[in-house]
Amino acid sequence: MAAERLGNGLGDSLGLSLPFVALEVVNRTEFTVSDKEKEILRELAKHVSELAHRSLEEEKRNLWYKHNDLEPTRPLIFCDPENGWYQIIRSGQLKCQGDLARIWEYRLRKEIFWGEEMQDDRVIQPYFDVQHVFQESGRGLVERRISSGEDEGAYTWDPPLKDYKYFRNLRFLRFEIDYERSEDLLNLAKEVLGDLLNVRLQGVWWWSLVRTADFVSLRGLQQMMFDTYDNPEGVHSVMAFLRDEALAKLDFLEEKGLLSLNNDGTYVGSGGFGWTHQLPQDGFKGKVRTRDVWGFGESQETVGLSPEMFEEFIFAYQLPVLQRFGLNAYGCCEPLNGRWHIIRKIPGLRRISVSAWADIEDMAEKLGRDYLFSCKPTPSDLAVPKMDEDYMRTKLRNIVKTTRNCNVEIIMKDNHTIGNNPQNVTRWCRIAREEAESI
Repeated sequence: MAAERLGNGLGDSLGLSLPFVALEVVNRTEFTVSDKEKEILRELAKHVSELAHRSLEEEKRNLWYKHNDLEPTRPLIFCDPENGWYQIIRSGQLKCQGDLARIWEYRLRKEIFWGEEMQDDRVIQPYFDVQHVFQESGRGLVERRISSGEDEGAYTWDPPLKDYKYFRNLRFLRFEIDYERSEDLLNLAKEVLGDLLNVRLQGVWWWSLVRTADFVSLRGLQQMMFDTYDNPEGVHSVMAFLRDEALAKLDFLEEKGLLSLNNDGTYVGSGGFGWTHQLPQDGFKGKVRTRDVWGFGESQETVGLSPEMFEEFIFAYQLPVLQRFGLNAYGCCEPLNGRWHIIRKIPGLRRISVSAWADIEDMAEKLGRDYLFSCKPTPSDLAVPKMDEDYMRTKLRNIVKTTRNCNVEIIMKDNHTIGNNPQNVTRWCRIAREEAESI
């Protein structure tokens, strides 16, 4: 059965949770909002503004500042249900009819749910951000997806780099910014919401950098793994290409003044927020440089490589890019225990993802108070009609106990379903908060 999404074919695989994903959806819409829709959006924005100005938000903000600057706090709690949002805010609840208005309504309703129902440590802010409108060129070689035909079901793909002789056809991804359309979107948001929320044009241009997922799209996962033995020079050539592409992207964004600070409530890495007093760095005069912001890297697809091979084929090409940032986050779903002695070489390394597949006791000993322990419990525990609360409490209590000497944040994310039960996420947050406050 097809996912409901927002109606009119709107939606994406992450519940419009992340700006760099939502951007593609927004760009396909017509930038219009009717008078009736404006009234609906303004009422919701007023509610968000009221939530954002509670003293509670300042308390949460101060917690994140202390946490990210490595001062001791209780464990911080954050839940983003991602695809589960479609089971919390359903298309039938939306009152707007136009595509853009429905996307904005959805965003505002999420903020209200976070502030009133979720009650995690995410700060409700008096902002409404829009992103630049742009087109991204292709790399010259395009994968062909072969779907199972089921919505969100399995698929495979036909990778285009079937032989490394085609490497010469690769070219860097490049941005073409539509400044006029970007200004139209910003002005419309200001017209509709500007007296209620601070409307900002924010640059969000990537999730992670030098992604091995891009290599997999070009060559195929199995073939990429084989190539580390059969054609190591080919692997090195593609990784060098992805490194140089990322560096060129950062140069372009920096030179054109398109970067935005993320030392606030911006989602950073694979979980957690950017609040810190350590960014921007000295010499900042308004134009954002890469050293003024958080960077992020991961390599989930290469868990089958030994630490030595990971360092040679992957990390060596990520490091020159991550060196440009003031602070860094690393890791997503991959367990980092065996790679820690390599990862720790990243300058400004601060937030470390400790996934459900990691040995948390080992990582707690490795990270101590020197880094942020970004703990990711498995989302499958919420993918049922009714979560087993006793089991979940025991699991969270063990996490809190194991990480008592760490700067820990407990992040619930990567949910493809919450069992059609919004109470799974709200109860998870309550239980996690109770356990976090019990230490």
